[in-house]
Amino acid sequence: MTEREPQNIISGPRLYLHVPEFRELDYRQKLMSDPETMSYNRGYDLGFDGYHKDTGCIDFPEREWQDWYEYFVGQEPERFYAYVCLREDDTFIGEVNVHRGSGEDYDMGILIEAGYRGLGYSKEALDLLLLHAFEVMGAGAVHNVFEEERDAALKVHLDCGFRKAGRENGIVHLLVTADDHRRITLAKGGDDNEVSPDKQKI
Repeated sequence: MTEREPQNIISGPRLYLHVPEFRELDYRQKLMSDPETMSYNRGYDLGFDGYHKDTGCIDFPEREWQDWYEYFVGQEPERFYAYVCLREDDTFIGEVNVHRGSGEDYDMGILIEAGYRGLGYSKEALDLLLLHAFEVMGAGAVHNVFEEERDAALKVHLDCGFRKAGRENGIVHLLVTADDHRRITLAKGGDDNEVSPDKQKI
């Protein structure tokens, strides 16, 4: 492992989640500015500064890094952010996040770099995020929402235990509860994913 090992808080067979150091935010800048990776986000009227409707990209200039970092990093159990990394060589391949909505319900996001899609990494990364949300952050349920036409994303979520909780104007609402996640994990005969001892919920 590299110097990033102390930040390796949860790992699976091929991936681990890494809370980035401030100096590593250039990778997030790279993700947000890659048209192929951000193509899912293209063509919407999102209405905020820095969003590029023609590519789906979002500006992440260095002048914003400090405020962003202080808001997202080190703020558990309110919010959690991490890079998705390959165990074999510590390469960053995406990002995940989860943040409190209301009560014990949390909202989430996941983004895998375009060049690493179609290899099963999304499911493993989502499994790791859910394990952290439920076992460490004490989430009662995790929710996500996106366009129903995104078939690959929908399949990954359903495979990880989410169920459709509603749909409106082509948008699907997905939900998985802590009890659902626990039942699915037990039905699989346990889990190969591991939470680092210092991060386990007490």
